[in-house]
Amino acid sequence: MKGRSLLMIPGPVEFEPEVYQALGAPTTSHLAPGFVEAFGCALEAMREVWLCPSGQPFVVAGSGTFAMELAGANLVEPGDRAVVVSTGVFGERFADLLGRHGAEPCVVRADVGGIVDLDRIEDELRKKPTSLLTVTHVDTSTGVRMPIAALGEIARRHGAISVVDGVCSVAGEEIRQEEWGLDVVLTASQKAIGVPPGLALLVASPRAFERFAARRHAVRSYYADWSKWLPVMRGYEARTPSYFGTPAVNLVVALDVSLRRILAEGMSVRFARHATMATAFQFGTAALGLRQVPADPEHRAYTLTACYLPDGVSGSAFLQAVAAAGVVVAGGLHPDLRECTFRVGHMGAVCASDVLAALAAIEAGLRAVSCEVEPGAGVAAAARAFAAGTSRSSGR
Repeated sequence: MKGRSLLMIPGPVEFEPEVYQALGAPTTSHLAPGFVEAFGCALEAMREVWLCPSGQPFVVAGSGTFAMELAGANLVEPGDRAVVVSTGVFGERFADLLGRHGAEPCVVRADVGGIVDLDRIEDELRKKPTSLLTVTHVDTSTGVRMPIAALGEIARRHGAISVVDGVCSVAGEEIRQEEWGLDVVLTASQKAIGVPPGLALLVASPRAFERFAARRHAVRSYYADWSKWLPVMRGYEARTPSYFGTPAVNLVVALDVSLRRILAEGMSVRFARHATMATAFQFGTAALGLRQVPADPEHRAYTLTACYLPDGVSGSAFLQAVAAAGVVVAGGLHPDLRECTFRVGHMGAVCASDVLAALAAIEAGLRAVSCEVEPGAGVAAAARAFAAGTSRSSGR
């Protein structure tokens, strides 16, 4: 036996062996030539992964929430109006964060499992001058994917800077930052980027920097201030390192390794692979009689799936039974769904065998909590989906 369970939560995910090797290497100086080269290469690669050749990447030690802070702290000032599109827990978090920095957030909420219509967003922007528009691309609490391709243009029409929380989407869901006119796209290392937790990642457009340069007040967060980190990022990219805070050396080296692997796969192929993995998994859960939180298939994420538990099933008992079958999945996160849902991540290095193993474990979990399930139904449905969709994905 391998002695460990398959991790199928919405982050941290399973990581490639090369990433673990980089993480476990002896820690070097943050000024060592090899590290300087790795950091510079990682910054350059981020533009390619984000599909934003004119953007400025930031890599700073922190969580996904700190990536949100890196955006919000620098792009709002006291009294600024911010429109926050919320499809779950993390939209609400962004509103709270912006309020702490003196903004006046206006939250446009979706029904649970739904999206916010783009016309409704534009109507809100028309009401008053707005500095910032934020949207969670994939909310980890609901599995809802917001359509974002038009949001950059919508924000520009109304003089707002657009910020996409891509923590659960970057490098898994299709995002074409520059083509779509998105000003800031942020994420964290432990999701589809494929690096253990600890790095906040962000790419900002020239337009975002114009807004930053026009600030009237100092940034309220010392650690998040772009003016502190920009010389560091530019220095490492020029291979002449600058200092503000010590980088997370091993994580940055692991980031360089993972970004190289992502680009070797190719972004279009990677997007298609995630779509294939998700489609197969979601066919499998449907065959097991499980209903998803996002009602509309068009708005179901490719990086994770959020499912309702059968009526009367204890979430904790189900999760324990799935874990006993060798796979770790996550419980509910949204306050209205915590006791009646579970969530499965399928992003990053995920492959067909991971999806099939997860479905087999979920079937075992359902049986353990006395649910009637057709033997092998989930695995068989996913296998059929893979057979029908092999041209969409290179697999692993």
